[in-house]
This record gives sequence, structure tokens and C-alpha cells, in this order.
Amino acid sequence: MPESVTPTPRSPRKWRAAELALVVLAVIATIVALKWAAPLLIPLTAGMLIAYALRPLVEGLEKIRIPRAASAMLVMAAVTALIVGAGALVKEDAIAVLAELPQAARKLRLAAQENARAPNSPVGHVREAAAELNRAAAEAVGSPSAPPPTAPAATRGAAAAPPPAAAAPAAPSAESTSWASQQSSKFVDTLSELGVAALFALFTLASGDTFRLKAVRLAGPRLASRRITIEILDEIDNQVQRYLLVMLITNVVIAFAIWGALAVFGLERAAMWGATAGVLHIIPYVGSLLTTIVIAIAAFLQFGTLASAAGAAVIVFAVSAAIGMGFMSWLHGRATQLNAVAVFVSLVFFGWLWGGWGLLLGAPLASILKTIADRVPALHGVGELLGR
Repeated sequence: MPESVTPTPRSPRKWRAAELALVVLAVIATIVALKWAAPLLIPLTAGMLIAYALRPLVEGLEKIRIPRAASAMLVMAAVTALIVGAGALVKEDAIAVLAELPQAARKLRLAAQENARAPNSPVGHVREAAAELNRAAAEAVGSPSAPPPTAPAATRGAAAAPPPAAAAPAAPSAESTSWASQQSSKFVDTLSELGVAALFALFTLASGDTFRLKAVRLAGPRLASRRITIEILDEIDNQVQRYLLVMLITNVVIAFAIWGALAVFGLERAAMWGATAGVLHIIPYVGSLLTTIVIAIAAFLQFGTLASAAGAAVIVFAVSAAIGMGFMSWLHGRATQLNAVAVFVSLVFFGWLWGGWGLLLGAPLASILKTIADRVPALHGVGELLGR
């Protein structure tokens, strides 16, 4: 009888230099295309995620015999009304804060000037150290040493000279006017992108499973390819919905926790600051930092001491770290099976690529990439890097 031959295991395929170079060039070209097409891709991606999030609500209305298109319109109208209503609740407080901005800027400027003039202030110490370093450098090269720093002439003659008359408010500089114009343009662009995203989400929800069926047909005639495509689409649905649910729960908890903590602390408009914290926390890491800075400035303007500002900042940072970076990271890891390093790197990459929108969309896009990589053999290495 002939001896049976045991098949030898196939060694993993080695990449040739030309193939590796082609892959690198393809990746670079993809990144350049994503950067160049950002004005188009950002609203479409945001609209797709909104559609994924609202799809269960539309399907629930469809089960009670409401047509798909009408269900999509009702859900989008309800979400829009909810956002507008939440803005109306904090509208008066927001207007009051905007009206106090000139006085707040004046207070901060006077406090900075007073702190710089104080003899034992950090700014004074830095100024003295800089003067001593200049003198040491001058002595080392043999040039005459610089005289020690003296009090400003305005300070020496403060007792003799009468106080100057109040100067008229300075006209806005060209730089400030240009900056305000740029910010207004960015705000209008953001609103337009949100409008396009909302319309895209509405049309996607109204179309139902049309594009899902088209994607299955495009996968090819093989049953295995169609099955993998359906699994990928189902998993993307679950991943995005879980991520957005975790974000919603976390942001609501943060908003109420900061509201209660600031109310106990005695800060005015605690409800508005809590709502601001909940909204800004949508942007991971950066939102918590902005919230801490803004609330610290508000506490300083109300109480007038750096200790109160530091206390408010510590409260906000502690709540954001405990709930946002701790509880949310745990929930997000269990929901999406992404490791913390992958989430952070995706936020940095998409933040560089698309700015603030990238910080908002980076984590769900990383979840989608991992879902695809887990089911495509050629991308298993990528899924392994992103997984827990």
C-alpha cells in the first residue's frame, strides 16, 4: 500500500518590496483623498452615523403601520425639536453670559496686570531670573553688564503724577475683526454641514434597506460573500448604536453630575454649565479640557479668587475623569471591543485629518474599521491591533 503523505503546512505569504511599496502608496493616496474631500465626506459620514442611531426608532414606528418615509420625518422632527427645546432652556443664561464677556475680559486683564506687578508673583520671579541670566551672559562675553531691573517709571512716579484721564475704548483691531469674521464663517460652515448631515440621514432612513440590499448584491454571486457582507452590516449597526448609546448615557450623567456639584459649590447658572459640559463632552478629551477651562474662568469672575477658580476646575475635572475617562472608557471597551490605545490613536488621526469633526467621528469610524477587518482575512492584522 502506498504510504500516506502528510501535507506540510503552508508558510505565511511574504510581501515583496514592490507590493509593500504599492500598499504604502495606496494608504498615502487614501489619506490625501480623505483630507481633500473632507467638505463632502464629513457631512455624509455624520449623516450615516445619525441614520444608524435613529434606525431603531424608525423601525419601531414602522411596526405600528406608519409608512417608512413618514416615520423618518417624524423621528427627525422630534430630534430637531428636542435640540431646539434644550437650547431654549439655557437661552437666557447663555445671553447673559455673552453680555458679561466684555466685563469678564476687563477683569481678567486687570487681574493679570495686578499679578504681574506684585513683587512675589511668578511673573516677577521669571522677570528677575531673565535679567540675571542676561547679566551673566554679558559678563561671560566681557561686555558691560546690564543694570538690574528697576520699577517701571509709572510705578516710581505714581505718588507725584496725577492719575491719567480715562481713555476712550480702543477701536477693534484688524486682527480681531479678521478673527471674528473667520469664526463666523466657521460657524456658518458647521451649520451647513449639520444641515446636509440631517438631510442625508433623513433620506437614508426613508430609503429603508435599499442600500443594504444593493451592498449584498454587489458582494457577488457566492453565498459565502453575501453572508459575510450581511454579518458586517449587522455588526456595524450594533457597534454604532452601542457607541452612541454609551455616549448619550455618559454625557447625560456628566451634565447632571456637574450641575449638582456646581450648584453645591455656589456657582451661578449651574444648570447651563452642566448642559455645556454634557454637550462638549461629545468631543473626547478636548471637550473635557474646554469645559474645565471655561468653568474655572466663570468661577474666578464670580468669586474673584484663584482658589475658587481652582476649586471649580478640580470639581469639573474630577467628574469628567471619573465618568468620562473611567466609566465611559469601560462601557465603550465592552460595547465596541476596542482597546484604549486604538481609540486614542484614532481620535488623534481623525482630529488631524478633519479637525473637530474628526474628534467626534474618530471612535465610531475605528469601530467600523475593526468590524470589517475582523471578517476580511487580509485585514485580520488590523483587527488584532484595534481589538482588546
